[in-house]
Amino acid sequence: MAVVDGLFGKSVKSRNFVFFGNKKKLVLAAILGLGVSFIAIWSTFSSPYSMVYSPMRNFGWIGSGVSQHRDENVRSPPPFLPASSNVDAADSEEEKERIEIGEGSLVGSESGKEKRGSVGIEEKRSEASVGSELEGLEMGGDAEEAEGDDREKRVEEDFGYLFERNGHQNWKLCDGGRTSVQNFIPCIDLERTGSGKLKKHRHQERNCPDEAPMCLIPLPKGYESSIPWPESNDKVFYRNVAHPKLSAFLKTQTWLKLDENFLIFPRNESVFKGGSSRYLESITELVPDIDWGKNIRLVLDIGCTDTDLEFALFENNVLTLSLGLMNDETDLAQVCLERGFPAVLANLESRKLPIPYGVFDAIHCGECNIPWHFNGGIILLEMNRILRPGGYFIISFRHGDIEDEEVMSQLTRSISWNTMAHKTDEETDLNVKIYQRPSSNDEYELRRIKGPPLCNTDETQNSVWYTPIENCLHNVPTSIEHRGTEWPEEWPKRLETFPDWLEDSHEKLIADTEHWKTIINQSYLNGLGINWTHVRNVMDMRAIYGGFSAALSSQKIWVMNVVPVNASNTLPVIFERGLIGVYHDWCQSFSTYPRTYDLLHADHLFSRLKKWCKQPSSVVVEMDRILRPGGWAIIRDKSAILKSLEVILRSLHWDIKMTFFHKKQGILCAQKTSWRPSL
Repeated sequence: MAVVDGLFGKSVKSRNFVFFGNKKKLVLAAILGLGVSFIAIWSTFSSPYSMVYSPMRNFGWIGSGVSQHRDENVRSPPPFLPASSNVDAADSEEEKERIEIGEGSLVGSESGKEKRGSVGIEEKRSEASVGSELEGLEMGGDAEEAEGDDREKRVEEDFGYLFERNGHQNWKLCDGGRTSVQNFIPCIDLERTGSGKLKKHRHQERNCPDEAPMCLIPLPKGYESSIPWPESNDKVFYRNVAHPKLSAFLKTQTWLKLDENFLIFPRNESVFKGGSSRYLESITELVPDIDWGKNIRLVLDIGCTDTDLEFALFENNVLTLSLGLMNDETDLAQVCLERGFPAVLANLESRKLPIPYGVFDAIHCGECNIPWHFNGGIILLEMNRILRPGGYFIISFRHGDIEDEEVMSQLTRSISWNTMAHKTDEETDLNVKIYQRPSSNDEYELRRIKGPPLCNTDETQNSVWYTPIENCLHNVPTSIEHRGTEWPEEWPKRLETFPDWLEDSHEKLIADTEHWKTIINQSYLNGLGINWTHVRNVMDMRAIYGGFSAALSSQKIWVMNVVPVNASNTLPVIFERGLIGVYHDWCQSFSTYPRTYDLLHADHLFSRLKKWCKQPSSVVVEMDRILRPGGWAIIRDKSAILKSLEVILRSLHWDIKMTFFHKKQGILCAQKTSWRPSL
């Protein structure tokens, strides 16, 4: 009995077997004997990842006793598993995870494209308190266990269609009909429909195929494993990012040079005279309130025109998200990611960026060549939407068309931006202008010309997915219960200091933060065999409150927090903490290049795909596209899903380092290899 109890992690008494008489006791003994024999044989021949382990008090502690550099598969639980008071939001029921902050629907209605590849989109959230999302964080393991084996059978049937039972065994490379197939981005790059040459290789806006690609992206010729941080700040392998347009661009620049097999980034070389560090100092001299790394923590840099600026900001504790423009055929955003800095691809024309209202402390445009006067200055209205009230817009440009400068001045006055400083460097002919967004509605009311008008409602300020830019100004929040009335605490205090608009949920958000700290410190950093010295670019594919990212803030990494458009709108909370992220629909490809991330984290993402996507297995293909060879994936989900997911990952020749199951939940840790199917 003790043997059976240990194997199944629960008492046989719970089956309520009652026997009378010696004969029935002998029958019971025989049955138990056959059962033990079967288990022994099954344990020998079955996959080690299907083993049954003894129960644990808290799922988040798994793997805490495994050596960091252990290569063999983990087959047993750690020897010491103390009880934890922390709670896990991701393991509770989905409806108990939502954070209703009243920010409005994330999904637009332009041409119905938001439904492409999706089963359905959740309706707009109502105005409600944060606390409703965070209730019931304790694991529901005991309740699930009480339902018996029928529950597990129903779960497997429920998710059985999510992935094909035999997995994808016959993978093929994406064909050469696509332009630069080794760098192909499905929703951004065009495909050839015939033998003719394309005049351009990018869509004007995101435009995803009706069916998500199920082929694998080939490696570039001569591809080598990315150089780890901080060495990647000085050089990267050129062949990893090479293409003809970049080769021509290199001949005109001094801040990056080609030296045999490497793309070199000389220190203190920049498009700005004296280097980027001196450039940042000059901005502070012009506007002393701009205190880099303290009150200015989050910056959006448009155009990726000089990654040396990202490094200078990084040294000042500023987290910068570079916005690579889709019409940039030199693909400098790819260089930025290969070097180890955050970047996403988008277009500034008619649609909103997948970013919440009022989250960036500053926006920088260094010779980014944006036609700000286009369509009546509508792009500037989008900058006003994502810039925090009281935030700064910094633009540098060479002397050019005086008429364009006058139009820019008229546009900024029309939206009540204050000109804080203007300086011209006569030697380099570089102009720097610094504007500030109003921090109250008073300046809007004082405008002589009431155009653009104020928006009728602020319910659409965070409706961003496939949504046209609105030709109006959103009101600055005035109530202390609303986000945006106060500037956040200085960094790093803002990481764990929650503002008044989250007052009702302070304790629960702190509990979530401490929970992820426990998981990161006791399990992820030391228990999964991951060499974190080779991890720099990280993505949390289903971020909720940024706890995962916050727990890794002391590491030399950055995390892209992705909030699915089908889920609750928690991205403003993440930005408020001094972290970055974007909205995304995982039924479509992410706006980044292949091979740009070192680690992907998916916490109960796949169990939601059933409701979201027509072809959930395409998300695995997308993970293979954006993860670098040698990169890692940590996936937490229902055990039935992980078992079928393991089959698919093995067919992709990923190295499964560990699987662990407990109370119908589990974790899978895998490493992508350099395998590609033969032509």
